[in-house]
Amino acid sequence: MPQTETSRPPIRLALAYLVHLFTASGVVFGFVAIESIVNNEFREAFLWMGAALLVDMVDGTFARAVGVKELLPGFDGALLDNMTDYFNYVIVPAVFLYHGAILPEHFRLVGVAGICLSSAYQFCQKDAKTSDHYFRGFPSYWNVTVIYLLLLGTDERLNLAVLALLVVLVFVPIKYIYPSRTERFRRTSVALTTLWAAVMLGMLYVYPHTPLWLVQVSLIYVAYYFGISLFIEVSNRLRG
Repeated sequence: MPQTETSRPPIRLALAYLVHLFTASGVVFGFVAIESIVNNEFREAFLWMGAALLVDMVDGTFARAVGVKELLPGFDGALLDNMTDYFNYVIVPAVFLYHGAILPEHFRLVGVAGICLSSAYQFCQKDAKTSDHYFRGFPSYWNVTVIYLLLLGTDERLNLAVLALLVVLVFVPIKYIYPSRTERFRRTSVALTTLWAAVMLGMLYVYPHTPLWLVQVSLIYVAYYFGISLFIEVSNRLRG
């Protein structure tokens, strides 16, 4: 039975509120990223997007360590997390798509509409995050997608095709791993995700002088993510 706030040590309550504040700080980072995008300061935008991504990667671990659900049962941390994620994983990269030279000019609004609408659908699905800690459907990693499209410098028409494919995958009920929580291959996933995050932050820090070979090497993690998710999906279906 959850206890009232008055029955909890003040230091633990303070820590619980600080964890929620830490999660919410991602919105501030995202806002500054948008300001940088519209001012064509892409390096700064990348760094702020990276900071928001880092917050999202670790805030859940902090929340579980502190026990925020038990300490603050009246505060919906999952809703806060979803609001922050939608802003940083969808809205911020949508602004990048619209203002950056990533998509063909006449298709920029189409691209923005595609990721915003598909992600709005996904975020409202009750089983978007499954009970066994997977994402169902492509998990709206639009910030990572946009960063790679810009770093790789691929043709705008190819970028549009990639975006269209990922929008479709949002609606395909394949399970994708939640690296820090999915039990199968968890240690490998956490280790590779940590290494990839460090490489990603380094690539963003030196932009626009990011070596193309380093960007290409970092795609090994992306291949692992999709590959291991598909492997688990197929193996689970074969088991029946």
